[in-house]
Amino acid sequence: MPLIKPRTTRTKLVRHITQLFAENQEELYAYAAFIHESTAYVLNELIETLKKDQDFRAWRADHPASCVPVPGHAKTRRYSAAAHARTSAGRAGMTALPPSA
Repeated sequence: MPLIKPRTTRTKLVRHITQLFAENQEELYAYAAFIHESTAYVLNELIETLKKDQDFRAWRADHPASCVPVPGHAKTRRYSAAAHARTSAGRAGMTALPPSA
């Protein structure tokens, strides 16, 4: 018996791009095939299960404002050392990113 039931209603969707661990991607697609639904539906239902976490519910009650980042806000962020290391410049051994043109 599946933990996630196939959907019965439709709702508004927003686009969200993310990264998954390779093994989680396989499980996501396998589960979606198992219940004959889309991967987006499976991810949304998994997020719905997070709402059952009592600690999270208490935290959300204390933090009711939206946690969605403001569009364009990320452009002003500085690269952390870890983020820089993941770039081609970091792998090439450059100590700083070249200035934007």
